Amino acid sequence: MDYDADLDATGLLCPLPVLKARKRLQALAAGQILRVTADDPAAVIDMPHFCAEQGHVLVASDVDAAPQVYFIAKRGA
Repeated sequence: MDYDADLDATGLLCPLPVLKARKRLQALAAGQILRVTADDPAAVIDMPHFCAEQGHVLVASDVDAAPQVYFIAKRGA
């Protein structure tokens, strides 16, 4: 999948992957895609919840991968 920005959150524990994703998304235009890689077990719950609460779209995810991969479209597209 194509993406506009990348965030390596491997090695970070809750809530840091979500906080760093929020900060990285602020720099993107509406509709752009952020790819996040994370290995925090809580990210499986945190990333979809973060997207739903903030209005972003979780376009795709692979939670069976090591590390997990999330593709988030910034809201407003």
